Amino acid sequence: MNRRQTRIFAIASTAIATVVFLALTVDTHRQFPTLTNTDALTEEVVRGQNVWHKHNCINCHTILGEGAYYAPDLTKITQHRGVPYLTAFLKDPSQFYDEERHRRLMPKQDLSDQDISDLIAFMDWVSKVDNQGWPPRPILVSGGSLPGTDLAVAQQSDRSSPEAASPPPGATPVTQGNDPRALGEALFRTVTPACTACHSIAPGVNLAGPTLAGLTQRAQEVIASADYKGKATTVEEFILESIVEPSAYLYPGPMYSANGTSFMPNTYQKDLSPEQLDNLVQYLASLR
Repeated sequence: MNRRQTRIFAIASTAIATVVFLALTVDTHRQFPTLTNTDALTEEVVRGQNVWHKHNCINCHTILGEGAYYAPDLTKITQHRGVPYLTAFLKDPSQFYDEERHRRLMPKQDLSDQDISDLIAFMDWVSKVDNQGWPPRPILVSGGSLPGTDLAVAQQSDRSSPEAASPPPGATPVTQGNDPRALGEALFRTVTPACTACHSIAPGVNLAGPTLAGLTQRAQEVIASADYKGKATTVEEFILESIVEPSAYLYPGPMYSANGTSFMPNTYQKDLSPEQLDNLVQYLASLR
């Protein structure tokens, strides 16, 4: 190209790039109300944001990619932990993790019940902002609560953990296809909230929920126990009851329930079809 052609090409390219940039900018702003969940902004959410800033939560935590990385990203925390769990945790984090044993402990903020409710509302609003899939991995707390498993470190992973990804001894392997157990295993890892965000299938590895290794034997023992007040008479019925009515039997330990309410979400019966629930039960019943 000669000098004149080069000049024209540069001007035209700049003009086209400018038009594309402006169009994309306008389109982004057009989508802001939907992407940012603006319609769901309430006074409670705004008060919760004020609690978040007042207590400098961002000094340790991250939301929407902004903040410190000392503690877990909380962008999707309400989708991984229910309101009962978060309420009890915010009241007294020391009931969940021990500083000497786990090396990290969230300081007790002495929040009022109103502050806790508002903060959870704010985090729930954040979790529903369309942020193009961020964060890519759920929050996990790995490590066992049994003797000899002395570390539980807050981490993020795209699977439950190396330990939890491996089937426990005695588990019946499943393959992909139309096998109900294979479909149940896929649900176990992908349903929202994902079961793997709270449960491991490795012996002794307790996350936010107890390990599911040996679930079949444990279910049989619970059903036979005089303390069991549920309606299940078989392992499959007990597992289904634990999914759709998690408070029917409360697993011992302050990390798993409070005031007679299980921390496990009780929304799966609404979110999953009967066939999906059956597939999930068949998979979990194979964890012997």
